Amino acid sequence: MRKLLAGVCLCIWGAALAHGQGCIVARSSTMDMSPESQGGYLDPGDWEFSIGYRHQFSYKHFVGDVEQTYRVQQGTEVMNKINLEDFNLTRQITPRFSVTVTLPMLFASRRSNNSYYTQTSSGIGDMTVVAQGWLWNPQSAKRGNISIGFGMQAPTGKDNVQNNVLTSPTATTPTVITDDYSIQPGSGGWGMVFQWQAFRAMGHDITAYTTGSYLATQGGYNNVLRSATALSQPLTAYNAIQDQYLLQAGVAHPVHRIKGLTVTFGPRMEGVPARNLIGNDLGFRRPGFAISAEPGIIYSFKGSMLQASVGKAVYRDRTRSVPDIMLGTHGDAAFADYVWLVSYTYRMPGKGHHGENN
Repeated sequence: MRKLLAGVCLCIWGAALAHGQGCIVARSSTMDMSPESQGGYLDPGDWEFSIGYRHQFSYKHFVGDVEQTYRVQQGTEVMNKINLEDFNLTRQITPRFSVTVTLPMLFASRRSNNSYYTQTSSGIGDMTVVAQGWLWNPQSAKRGNISIGFGMQAPTGKDNVQNNVLTSPTATTPTVITDDYSIQPGSGGWGMVFQWQAFRAMGHDITAYTTGSYLATQGGYNNVLRSATALSQPLTAYNAIQDQYLLQAGVAHPVHRIKGLTVTFGPRMEGVPARNLIGNDLGFRRPGFAISAEPGIIYSFKGSMLQASVGKAVYRDRTRSVPDIMLGTHGDAAFADYVWLVSYTYRMPGKGHHGENN
């Protein structure tokens, strides 16, 4: 029987391309957990299903780490609304190894405050399949362990969603526009996923954790022309296929007065690098990163678990892309103040198991 342990929040980047900080696409919403938060390690044959949800509203523009406050004052800010759901299914194959399949679903909009029209998009995103393994035998590693995962992302999401819009109050004929890449469901490229998580019981009901993920894409660009006039600058005429990353750490503490409740707190960093690990770095991208302080709660009951957290941005930086460096420019990007995350997880014991040991 599995031992119920104190809760820990490890938000693994299970999603293939989940949208991040507005124009900065560090896409993440899935909330995979460590064995503590789920009532112990999974046994061979167990299944686990989870739904993750992410919401954010981005409108504050940055060049480097300097906020362009005049954009809001002049009413020219670009506003991104992101609603992302991740559907995740995990199968525990052996005591140490499991496989997770993730399919994201995006609903998003983008509008300049001084524009007459709004861009919208919806659809499935890029699917991932990731195999994970614990470094130490779960039967003996009760107070701490490290998991490493490798997988692949497939370009199952559309990267060329277009809208028919009326561009002005007097327009009578719709104009076809291609949505900005920050609200496209897919990236248009293949990628390799590397992820990790680790936890350690520190005593006095405190558990420390860290987690992270890196998506290394094929690089280059996806042949989606940004606009009819974009060819005037060949370096940024097409959208880049870009790497993305997520880093987290923190501590967790159970609330003894409420059975099954745990509180968590730690920093969160997510972003897009200017240069990919493989492939070339050309095409249009808005590289940068955001660092947030993220308090959260976990509530476990029977075979289910609810988790909620909110990341409050404390530092944002829109770095220079390779085309920026080549052209001597420095573009901007919109960031969110808050990232809201909620997830629900349900564990399905395999044959021969009789539920949790409470």
